[in-house]
Formats: sequence, structure tokens, C-alpha cells
Amino acid sequence: MDNVVFQIMQICDSNFPTGAFSHSFGLETYIQEGKIKNKQSFKYALQQYMASQFIFTDGLACRLSYEAIKSGNEQRLWEIDQSLFALCGSRETREGNQRIGRQFIKVMNELYPNDLLRNYEAKIKAKELSGHSSLVFAIGMEPLGIDVCTILSCYLYSTVSTLIQNGVRGIPLGQTDGQRILRELQSFILQQVENTLRASEDDFGGSVLGLEIAQMRHEQLSVRLFSS
Repeated sequence: MDNVVFQIMQICDSNFPTGAFSHSFGLETYIQEGKIKNKQSFKYALQQYMASQFIFTDGLACRLSYEAIKSGNEQRLWEIDQSLFALCGSRETREGNQRIGRQFIKVMNELYPNDLLRNYEAKIKAKELSGHSSLVFAIGMEPLGIDVCTILSCYLYSTVSTLIQNGVRGIPLGQTDGQRILRELQSFILQQVENTLRASEDDFGGSVLGLEIAQMRHEQLSVRLFSS
């Protein structure tokens, strides 16, 4: 077996220390409002998240970053980072993405460093860039010789797996129900990867206003389990 498989499994594990386990990205607002209250409503919310925010923001950013790396256009990577920061209307989500991105790149540079990752981290430390997991994922995975479809599949699966673990704690749900959702969403995940590959660059930054508002309102909740 190629050790690349082990590297992918490690990086995509929900226990990989990026800090994503402390963020719901607005889903906790829906939980407190009673809109997410069981397996069915949580699964539906995840589908809406994937079909909107992931495709047109995180997923498309990861794909565009991969393409920039393949074409040797380093400046395009930094433009994507700046766009991601500017496009995020919620303070908590914006700062959460920064914390996750910075922790992710710190760990990646300890385990699987490359020159581009080191350069990205240096620019983040110099406060020239913000840091985002979609760029770190693309920059960290591309040298492994993985195609863009697989990279997006791994990135989305990792994102959904972490959100499910957070939902299990926040709703709460049983661990088995969480795993059922992950199993039932596998075909849907592949479909969203295909949609991300087909998406136009002009669609970058598209999102659902309801989710953005939920992310903004989260900081005013009386009781919060998650940071965003």
C-alpha cells in the first residue's frame, strides 16, 4: 500500500488538530431555534450547506488554489486568501476560518512541509494574509500527486465528518445516528464534488443569506457550545 493513503487518512481525520471541532459555522443557531433537532433535520441542513457555501466558497477556493498551483501562479493563491477574508460577512466565521487555517498550516508544516506551505505560513505571520483551510488543503495535498477530484472529495468529506461530530454533541445525537448520516451522504458528497468541478469562477463567493445571518446571530446566543 502506498503511504500516500495513510497521509490522506491522517489529514482528513476529524481528530486532526485544526480546531474545527469548536466551530458550528451557524448551525448552532439553528439548533437553538429548534430548526435542527434530529437526524433528519440535521442531514437536510448539511445538504444545504454543501450545496451552497461549500461549493461556491470553500470548495471552489480549494479547486482554484489547486489550479493556481498547477499553473505556477503563486500570486493567484494569495488573491484567493484575501477574497475569502473579504467575502465572509460574519465576524465569528471569519475569525474561525482564520484560526482553523493558521492551526492547520502550523501542523501541516510540522508533518508534511513544502516550500509553498512555508511561504504561506510566513505571509500569515507577517499579517500579509489571513489563512484558510481550503488553501492549506490544496497546497498540502497537491505535492502528493493526488488529482483535484480526490482532493475535493477528501476536503468535503473531512468538513462534513467534523460538522457531524459537532452536531452529535450539540443537538445532541447518538454516535450511531451521526455515522448513519455520514454513510447516507456519501453519494450526495460525490455529487457536490462534481458540481464544484463544474462551477464557474464567476460564482466564487456565492452563499445562502439565511446561513450567513445565522452565523452573525450566533455571537448573540445566550448559551454557546461552539465558538462560531
